[in-house]
Amino acid sequence: MTDQGLILVLNCGSSSIKFALFDAGGTAPPRAALHSGKVQGIGQAQPTLDEAGNAPQPVALDAEHPTTAALQLILARITERLRGTPLKAVAHRVVHGGQHYFAPTRITPAVIAELRALIPLAPLHQPFPLKAMSLILQQHPGTAQVACFDTAFHRTVPQVEQLFALPWSAWESGIRRYGFHGLSYDFMSRALPERHGDAARGRTIVAHLGSGASLCAMQDLKSVATTMGFSALDGLMMGTRCGLLDPGAVIYLMQEQKLSTDEVAAMLYHDSGLLGISGVSPDPRELLPLEAGNQRVRLALQLYVQRIVREIGALTAVLGGLDMLVFTAGIGEHNDLLRARICERLGWLGVQIDAQANARHAATISASGSRVTVGVEKTNEEWVAAQQALELLAAP
Repeated sequence: MTDQGLILVLNCGSSSIKFALFDAGGTAPPRAALHSGKVQGIGQAQPTLDEAGNAPQPVALDAEHPTTAALQLILARITERLRGTPLKAVAHRVVHGGQHYFAPTRITPAVIAELRALIPLAPLHQPFPLKAMSLILQQHPGTAQVACFDTAFHRTVPQVEQLFALPWSAWESGIRRYGFHGLSYDFMSRALPERHGDAARGRTIVAHLGSGASLCAMQDLKSVATTMGFSALDGLMMGTRCGLLDPGAVIYLMQEQKLSTDEVAAMLYHDSGLLGISGVSPDPRELLPLEAGNQRVRLALQLYVQRIVREIGALTAVLGGLDMLVFTAGIGEHNDLLRARICERLGWLGVQIDAQANARHAATISASGSRVTVGVEKTNEEWVAAQQALELLAAP
């Protein structure tokens, strides 16, 4: 650790908080965190603290304020790690920046208030980093805090890709396609040319497949189209989220089945996707062993692949062809079976994969004769947030 201090990155969600410490010395932090971990199961019966190098440990959190208690626990653990080294800044992953926030931004009470107004646009994600910001502002007012936005990377998407075919007043009020998973795609824009050279600057689609999922079409390493839109519900089928949905179905649920707004929101965010179709789990690792004997599980996995293949086809049309396809995030990096099924359906594009390379999760899994380079790249959203914070603090 250098005497220039450390950057703490917090990625706060509804049931888990990830944290990572990066060295703030030099012009860029090393990509490997000095220390990292997560508190998971927040609000559930048995939350755990999982720190790098240690087995998960059960922790007791205040039942009335579990998120605040988890944050306090993390801050206490980080203080132990600092051992007198200054904490230069805290960087927060913020899912939605709305119309006004794209660049990394210093946190103030006014900024927190404006970001709080965006909670309806990302109710699963937006409230939790705001809690962390407020807590640190109250307890450590002298520590710089920086918000890093998932929507920022998609600022380069052409206006025609951002528009919905709604009255123009909708655009003026901020109803548009924003796109998400931007910190992950930002990292890909840096890592892919390092691994693949100028080939990565061509027509590339990155598949961020985790509990949330989206695709990003890149040209010259910039976002030109993405599957998520106004909210994190759009696009691909996900673990518990529905993905692309005819808005008429929502009208029907409310008018004919008399579901309230809250009930519809709960259905679309929490009860749909792989969980909703299978009735078993949102996790492909649990579903794959069951598909042979369970038709709903089999249908859920088929639909999951179908939606990805369909959207890859659409983004390929936008790009005018495809040179590179890259898988990232939890499912994309680790599930060779689903990668194989997706790529098998893309044979018409000239996609061919090497089964052995795919099985060992190699960085390049395409076969020698494939017209499309297919890669697997580990994402590093926390490092991107640390880098953005460092750049902001260094700016005059």
